[in-house]
Amino acid sequence: MATRRVREKVKPYLPGAKTLDLSTLRNWLWDAACKIRGPVDAPRYKDYILPLIFIKRVSDVFEDEVERLAKELMQTKEKAAQIAENDHSLVRFFLPKESRWSELIKVRSGLGQRLTDAMRAFVKQNPSLEGVLDTIDFNATAAGQRVVTDDHLAEVMQVLNKHRLGLYDVQPDIIGDAYEYLIAKFQAGSGQSAGEYYTPRQVARLMAKLLDVQPGMEVYDPCCGSFSLAIKAHLELLERCGKERNGHWELPAKVPPVKLHGQEILAATYAMAKMNAFIHQVEADIRLGDTMNHPRFLETDGGLKKFDRVIANPMWNQDAFRQQTYENDTYGRFIYGIPPNSTADWGWIQHMLASLKPNGRTVVIIDTGAASRGSGNQGSDRERDIRKKIVEANLVEMVILMPSNIFANMSGPSVIMVLHKSPPPLGAKREEEGAGGGGSVLMINASRECEKGRPKNELTEKNIERIAEAGLSRGEIEAFSKLVPLFEIAKNDFNLSPSRYVSNGAAEDILPLEEAVVLLKEAEEERAEADERLRNLLGALGL
Repeated sequence: MATRRVREKVKPYLPGAKTLDLSTLRNWLWDAACKIRGPVDAPRYKDYILPLIFIKRVSDVFEDEVERLAKELMQTKEKAAQIAENDHSLVRFFLPKESRWSELIKVRSGLGQRLTDAMRAFVKQNPSLEGVLDTIDFNATAAGQRVVTDDHLAEVMQVLNKHRLGLYDVQPDIIGDAYEYLIAKFQAGSGQSAGEYYTPRQVARLMAKLLDVQPGMEVYDPCCGSFSLAIKAHLELLERCGKERNGHWELPAKVPPVKLHGQEILAATYAMAKMNAFIHQVEADIRLGDTMNHPRFLETDGGLKKFDRVIANPMWNQDAFRQQTYENDTYGRFIYGIPPNSTADWGWIQHMLASLKPNGRTVVIIDTGAASRGSGNQGSDRERDIRKKIVEANLVEMVILMPSNIFANMSGPSVIMVLHKSPPPLGAKREEEGAGGGGSVLMINASRECEKGRPKNELTEKNIERIAEAGLSRGEIEAFSKLVPLFEIAKNDFNLSPSRYVSNGAAEDILPLEEAVVLLKEAEEERAEADERLRNLLGALGL
């Protein structure tokens, strides 16, 4: 498939833009966080800083819009602002004067209340943010004292005031970038676990390319976090088909945009997702709730809504769901088997498959153990048995082993799986692949495709392009990618780990701690089930 490739690090979001580099952004954010390190617990840094970054971003973008309007109408900026106030359609969104950063930065007393009022005034003008910004209370108290004093808020704002966040100043996913960095920073600084796996921007970009979204498609993320994965799919389409107009990139009228959908269980993260969608001005339907137990995207008949594309980074090895969740499911999601209590990886994958239209495609990034656990074991194994049925159904298109140490809050490797509903996308003739037919899975060993760094490794644009090109073309490259027939995968007891089939000369890694913990939990679960069967048997014998 021929697409126009644009390098994210070379081409800024707008022509001529001098964007804030990532290192400066991170240092700047940490300086701001340090201003509230004393009064606020580390995991709550982002709850106060991200809304301030949001209001700074929309204020600077609004200034850019007013400046554009002034040039178009040959008026002063003050006159253009008055015109925009009378006709909000002339700008991307309208920001009332009391909500603008230029006004808030001047406040000397009652700052917490002014910020709270400013957020609520903005929501009145932009109802899509109802229940998000208007629930934030910068004046909140605990045990009779302010959580964050006006002095601390003023110090944070002074730090944030050092840089502009307008259309020409930063990459568009400023909320996502800030969220990723603060998660990593407060974990390292406090010893607390975020319980969140924000997808690094380069990984999200790769996943968006592999998703291969087309104009007018509906995209869904069932555990959307800050919504950055879905937004990257939108940006990928803009990159291929968009044109610059009135200071931002947009699709031509003849090219229908993608429609983005997402569900998120955490209220604070849901709020970030709504802010992120607003900043990007995308058509987004984001809902709050527990996807596994209470999916919110349903058809009128009560069945799951189907989408053209599904993309996700679910929490890896999640042990929050009991067997009843799967056994009592009324949506027909877990037809390939019930996952163990110790990990919901294959529960999430089955939910994603069940949410696809007949020609749909899903891209998911998960722990490497999900690709191999249980293979080679004697007897049955729930994860291996689920993999077996999904592979035999010819639903797995490719598996990509990613480099280690690229996620903010973990050091192990991961795998990207691409699955589809028949007939396969991209015109691939899967029935002709593999000896004797029967289909095949493209295995890509990209464990070395990164730039070594401290503290984290990163994918370069060259790495992203190489992986995406091999994946979308289903190309075979020595010591990198290989089409593996399904019968060969069956011989390996349905092990989907790319390193089993493609060697790049790297030494085998030691079993990651996360996978070892899952295996231990599975053994304990199997022992408990055996004990229960023994008790029942002894009871039946009257012993």
